[in-house]
Amino acid sequence: MSKVTVRARVRYWFDNTMSKGTASLIGWLAVVSVALIVTVAGFALWLAPGEPDGAGQAGEVLWITLMHALTPSKVASDKGSAAYLAVMFAGSLGGLFIVSMLVGLLSNGLKQKVDRLRRGRSRIVESGHTVVLGWSDQVFTIVGELVKAHASQKRSAVAILADRDKLDMEEDLREHLGDLGRTRLVCRTGKPTEPHDLALMNLAAARSVVVLSPEGEDPDAHVIKILLALAKREGAHPPVVAALTSGRNLAAARLAGGPDVHLVDSDDTAARLIVQSSRQSGLSVVCMDLLNFDGGEIYLRTPKKLVGVTYGEALHAYQTASVIGLRRPSGVVLNPPGDTVIGADDEVIVIAADDSHVRLAAGWPSVDESAIAAPAAPPAPAPERTLLLNWNGRAERIVRLLDAYVAPGSVLEIAAGDPRAGAGLDGLRNLTVNVKDCDTTDRFALESLGVGVFQHVIVLSDDRFDSHHADTRTLMTLLQLRDMQSTLGEHYSIVSEMHDENNRALAEVTEADDIVISDTVIGLLLAQLAENRHLAEVFGYLFDSRGSEIYPRPASSYVRTGTEVTFSTVIEAARRRGETAIGYRACAGRDEPPHYGIVLNPGKSDPIVFAEGDTVIVLAEH
Repeated sequence: MSKVTVRARVRYWFDNTMSKGTASLIGWLAVVSVALIVTVAGFALWLAPGEPDGAGQAGEVLWITLMHALTPSKVASDKGSAAYLAVMFAGSLGGLFIVSMLVGLLSNGLKQKVDRLRRGRSRIVESGHTVVLGWSDQVFTIVGELVKAHASQKRSAVAILADRDKLDMEEDLREHLGDLGRTRLVCRTGKPTEPHDLALMNLAAARSVVVLSPEGEDPDAHVIKILLALAKREGAHPPVVAALTSGRNLAAARLAGGPDVHLVDSDDTAARLIVQSSRQSGLSVVCMDLLNFDGGEIYLRTPKKLVGVTYGEALHAYQTASVIGLRRPSGVVLNPPGDTVIGADDEVIVIAADDSHVRLAAGWPSVDESAIAAPAAPPAPAPERTLLLNWNGRAERIVRLLDAYVAPGSVLEIAAGDPRAGAGLDGLRNLTVNVKDCDTTDRFALESLGVGVFQHVIVLSDDRFDSHHADTRTLMTLLQLRDMQSTLGEHYSIVSEMHDENNRALAEVTEADDIVISDTVIGLLLAQLAENRHLAEVFGYLFDSRGSEIYPRPASSYVRTGTEVTFSTVIEAARRRGETAIGYRACAGRDEPPHYGIVLNPGKSDPIVFAEGDTVIVLAEH
């Protein structure tokens, strides 16, 4: 092996020094400049002593040489001997190269800095901000809802870290959301799975972190990797909310994220909402109203004045808020028995337009006893017939949830062109399942199913196609069903699943009873939990088939129709049935967006005249 020479070592050291960037290059340039100035000044003192006139000291010659190096044009005005002019010309010529190199280096360094800022690689210094890690279509819903939630705050910020161009992210968000009000939007380019990229987000000072499930293959693995990166980082750990597409990965994600992570099972949540909406018309609109920050929101309160009061009495305690349940040390319970006594450790769960509206009423509201209808025995559950059109990854979960709701002897007909349709449905207790091969966009194929014999129709998004094409096919199916209803005079509820919120407006012409935008629902839920993770128990209970759920029931079962009543009277009528009234739906406005006739949390003293077909929205057992 040949011996390394001194020259090679010096060159190696020089190469390493030069590779350290702009600062190192400027340092070397400074060294060369000093050497040039000292050399030229030395030659001037040696070859042309006393020149220029009046410069008799070495310091003055050094200053003149420095000015020539920085301003080469000064040589044009020089006067003196040939030796002096030759030395100054050499100094000016060397300075010309040095200045050119300095300008080039500074320009290049500044350009690199601007490019770094443009790419979003600087560390943010926000505090109390919400951090969103990753990118998907849900980011528009989440950021939009956080902007609404922070509208009354003087300072708020949402920071996004994704492996996309910073300017592209900001442009997409502003195009979708428009004016962001007082909320600052901060985007950074980087991989959320990389610790040094996470360091850009100042997570130690963040209020909460939202981890998005990306599009593409195996998104849950990506989410789990982000949770691992968050758990391994040093410093304070803010609460984390993450969405998974499959419940099979929940255990691994909990282990990766630790105790500060709350996980949302996207497929399970969407499946529960689809099933409940198929049985209770308008339920998806109610849930969307509760999940977004536009109207009624869910809050937790600990009013000392209600300690020792029963839940039934607390239903009338607020004028502009609706009590729906209790959060106890043992867990959340919605619509508990009316004689449940509120303890000192309990929190009251209420629906209100804003937290400033959650105030106790001054007195007891008046109730019109004469308007309350006599309670009737609920009808016995009867077997049902349900038609399921199309098949996707959450269809099996939907069928099993439906099996838990329906009466024994019920029938489910599955019509889909997917070869997976009907697979994995062993062990059903109440449903008899039949599977047919069918192109659900074909009118004749749909007519051959005899849709009129079914009480409920569920139209799923076919995941064999991309989301936009799948929504287009769903719209075609809904149009065919709507035309069949009009032509044949058939009556059955239709619940449809879609991906893009923008397609809801197009689907309104089909007059489907409910349209569940699965991605939007998950985005709204993540935004709610980012603001208050304790609401996870409330929404988990709300979407569970066990315990009390949301039901729209005929208003005539609670109060006399055609008679003016207050909502306090409706609440009292529901209380006597062991139910909690939270709103109503006017049949005349069921086709009018955005609320489709649904009014949540009306004022207790607001006068209401119910007509035939109107419903009261209550929390009740099956």
